[in-house]
Amino acid sequence: MTTGMPADAERSLEVLSRAIDQTEGVLSQVTRDQLADPTPCSDWDLSTLVAHVVADSRNFVAMAQGDEPDWSAKPSLPDDWTAEFRAGADELLSVWREAGDGASEQSIDLQTAEFAVHTWDVVRSLGLPIELDAEVARRGFELMSGALTAENRGDAFGPPVPVGDDAPIYDRLAAFAGRSPQ
Repeated sequence: MTTGMPADAERSLEVLSRAIDQTEGVLSQVTRDQLADPTPCSDWDLSTLVAHVVADSRNFVAMAQGDEPDWSAKPSLPDDWTAEFRAGADELLSVWREAGDGASEQSIDLQTAEFAVHTWDVVRSLGLPIELDAEVARRGFELMSGALTAENRGDAFGPPVPVGDDAPIYDRLAAFAGRSPQ
């Protein structure tokens, strides 16, 4: 894939694309009768989490285009959340491809981190025996561990949960985002 963007950003975009595919696959397994189930995200049921993930794709499009999305808006859950997520995600990938040398590795990796954490959240909520893409989590973890501090965690992330350095990468990512892998 030659996009005219820097090689590091191009690699980030490849991993983001895999993160999106992975998220789509997990979202497609959520059924309506599971929407009231709890999630690792404090105070969110599965319906709220899925609506948030769907809205993320459109919010990230706005960010990539230089706009400021309203992260505080409470998104509604579309009837076909998987298709709506995919449509927004495809638009996001297109915006990044069109950005060429204006694409930012850090911005793309931030989006990968968000999808990686929430994909883990959904997998845990559903109790699915799915092996998730380790490079997606690794890029997300590297970005978050370098950028997320006690001062900028806000309401989105709890304090890090201790896990061993030998824990699976998704558990380390989730724990860094304030979720308990247990």
